[in-house]
This record gives sequence, C-alpha cells and structure tokens, in this order.
Amino acid sequence: MIGFGEAIKSFYSQYANFSGRATRAEYWWVALYLCLLYIIPYSFVLGAEMQGEQPSLFWSAILAIIGLVNIVPSLALVWRRLHDIGKSGAWYFIAFIPLVGGIILLVFMLKDSQPFPNKYGYPVGNYDNFNNPPQY
Repeated sequence: MIGFGEAIKSFYSQYANFSGRATRAEYWWVALYLCLLYIIPYSFVLGAEMQGEQPSLFWSAILAIIGLVNIVPSLALVWRRLHDIGKSGAWYFIAFIPLVGGIILLVFMLKDSQPFPNKYGYPVGNYDNFNNPPQY
C-alpha cells in the first residue's frame, strides 16, 4: 500500500498525467494533504471575515496560489482514480449534476481498485501474476 509521502511525490510527479491508474490510498492521502495545506491560510481568511474585517491580501493570495498550483494534478488524480475502478475519466463531470453528482463521484472514489489489468493499464501495487489475471 502507498504511504503518505509516496502519494504526495506521485501527486506532483504525475502533474498532468491523465492516463494510467491511481489507488484508493493514493487518492485519500492526497485528499488529506490538500486539506492540511488549506487549513492555515483559510483559517486566517475566515477569521478576518468573521470579525467583520477585510481578509489579508497575503493570505488570500496564498489560497489562490495553492489552488492554481494544485488544480491540474488534482484533476489528473481523480481521472486516474476513475481509471483504477474501470471507469472513463469523463465520469468526473457527473459531479456537476446538482445534489447527486458529488455523491456519486464520492462513491466512485471509495470503491476498491480492480485487481486485474483493465483498458487503462495494470493495477498499481504488488500483484503476483499479470499473465493470468482472474476471469470475471
């Protein structure tokens, strides 16, 4: 199984790689990383707004930079995660359906990887025998 540090390295090293597969663990480690990355600047912006003040331009700029730097690799990771469960990356757009789209995408992100090669490539991880995948 992929660890936190390895997931982050993979996230940035495959910056705009929309092909291949990404494990469930990789996806959720990166989701945790991004949440942690946003906490500090967002807390400063939100704290200022709750006090009725104008948020600092510095923290707002930091949030914008973090968002811009991570949007492409985030999309690529979701795309590869969808490939890992045997779906086309275009299923990402289901998230734009109000109310249910995000829930459906969340369910897809929670699904386990297909343990055999699919049209998007071999599974990520240690699998013993790629020459004889299970017949389903």
